[in-house]
Amino acid sequence: MSRILYGVSGEGSGHSSRASLIAAYLESQGHQIKIATYDRGYRNLKDQFDTLEIAGLSIVSEDNQVSKLKTITANLAKIPSGTRSLKQLKQTFADFAPDVVLTDFEPTTAYLASHFGLPLITIDNQHRMRYMQYDMPPALKQDALITETIIRAMVPMPWASLITTFHFNPLKNERSFLFPPILREAVLDVQPRETEKILVYTTSGFDSLLNVLRHFNRENFCVYGYDRDEVDGNLHFRPFSKVGFLQDLAECKAVIATAGFTLISEALHLAKPYLAFPMQGQFEQQLNAFMLEQQGYGAQCNTPDRKSVAAFLYDLQSYKAALEKYPRAGNGAIKEKLSELLADDLRLLKTFAR
Repeated sequence: MSRILYGVSGEGSGHSSRASLIAAYLESQGHQIKIATYDRGYRNLKDQFDTLEIAGLSIVSEDNQVSKLKTITANLAKIPSGTRSLKQLKQTFADFAPDVVLTDFEPTTAYLASHFGLPLITIDNQHRMRYMQYDMPPALKQDALITETIIRAMVPMPWASLITTFHFNPLKNERSFLFPPILREAVLDVQPRETEKILVYTTSGFDSLLNVLRHFNRENFCVYGYDRDEVDGNLHFRPFSKVGFLQDLAECKAVIATAGFTLISEALHLAKPYLAFPMQGQFEQQLNAFMLEQQGYGAQCNTPDRKSVAAFLYDLQSYKAALEKYPRAGNGAIKEKLSELLADDLRLLKTFAR
């Protein structure tokens, strides 16, 4: 069995949700796991696993658009703590002496894997944009190149990449593998049904969307992301709750939300049509929304307006018909591949070395 250091991005909840399932599986197989993460990732994982809190990057948005100035300012303020964190993480590598490093888009552990000469496996959806061929609107080509460059900079030398995706295309090399999205056991177990509610999930401050939704007074919108518990006309604000959110997702007739990978994956598995508002300035969300629309599972919209929302609601039946053919799967395939790579003291993994 192996000692595994697992770096997890703390931005959002998708990374830590995926890592929680993978880490629990690896521990059940007898591996020793130590997680390094920050922010929401640390809060979500610290009570379940041996977890080290490190410094990490974050994105600041306003009205569903990346604020470059505030993002830069926020991350510059982390430099002193980042220096201390790097020193502590180096010492953790020395003390824990991992056999292999996993990373869910966490760059510091990826760099230290290279520094210490350790094999590195990536488990994320970001590497679609590096190792999978895909179509995109011409206007996004420059953003695609920039994003691929950033991914290469953050995770420079993976020995193998396990990539989750809801859109399957050919790969660029033989060291990468595609798998369906990793889903929480609660999502796999829930039985979806349809009521008249529409689930809305946004980052707090996306008020322009809420103002548009107020015009659809015959619809019942359950709004998450504002951490409020009140009713405002046809907007029913919900406080954060994993159980409550999943129940509303399982019961809704459609989803209107930002274009995060995890929520899209869960909605598609539960056959819920999706109107995506990708965060402007974040290429991955723009690509998610494009792929979603390309497959007929929903629609995308950059700027909220009544016409786009009305068109989405009018076409719900066509999206539902497309979702009947969506390939639903559990998490078995990616677990099996990971176990294969870790087998026999990393013998198989070493075949992927450059």
